[in-house]
Amino acid sequence: MLEIKDLHAKVDGKEILKGLTLSVGAGEVHAIMGPNGSGKSTLSYVLAGRAGYEITGGSITYKGEDLTTMSPDQRASKGVFLAMQYPVEIPGVTTLTFLKTALNAQRRARGEKEVDAVGVLRLVREKAAAMKVSEEMLKRALNVGFSGGEKKRLEILQMALFQPALAVLDETDSGLDIDALKLVAEGVNALRAPDRAMLVITHYQRLLDYIVPDRVHVLSAGRIIKEGGKELAHELEAKGYEQIIKDAA
Repeated sequence: MLEIKDLHAKVDGKEILKGLTLSVGAGEVHAIMGPNGSGKSTLSYVLAGRAGYEITGGSITYKGEDLTTMSPDQRASKGVFLAMQYPVEIPGVTTLTFLKTALNAQRRARGEKEVDAVGVLRLVREKAAAMKVSEEMLKRALNVGFSGGEKKRLEILQMALFQPALAVLDETDSGLDIDALKLVAEGVNALRAPDRAMLVITHYQRLLDYIVPDRVHVLSAGRIIKEGGKELAHELEAKGYEQIIKDAA
């Protein structure tokens, strides 16, 4: 589903990704692990098409198409979803209004019939219960005053509502206590499907106790330096990144 070959990317004139190659098949969950500054979030933003992230070499193919030629909204309409490490606050726009607008924008782009307000509310309520997103949260301005756990639960609610084909989760465990982590992980696991690929980006092995990956990739200095099964995450926990990087040198 996702093929990245020899990807190079710059941010503010500085090269961050330096020849990254990665393949993720439909139905698979892959984890990207690495120390601060290794390029993990840059990879997520490049995949989402965020402005200011310049691709200088290599290719990204998604479902057989060149992802780099698509605008961010085109990527979203084709099923690419990014759960951000720090979800954006939008004062003045209620959470429910945002969900309705985003859902129908995607449906229009795909040539599908829009869902009316009643239909959206029904869909959102069905998904929200599992993520413990309350009616009160849906009425509040998007992410404004939300705790870290509430923001992450809302991100997974969006994922459940939009049903993406490729979900990129950028440090979803950041700032979560153990109860919130378990709840978010349960939401992610419920969305695992044969036609959906997931890329889970994290610093720590603890998230991967709950979202068990098919493959783990270690990112350092803009390149993947080691790959393996789920046991690689435990090796990282035991040895630390510094030792793994030395071993790969």
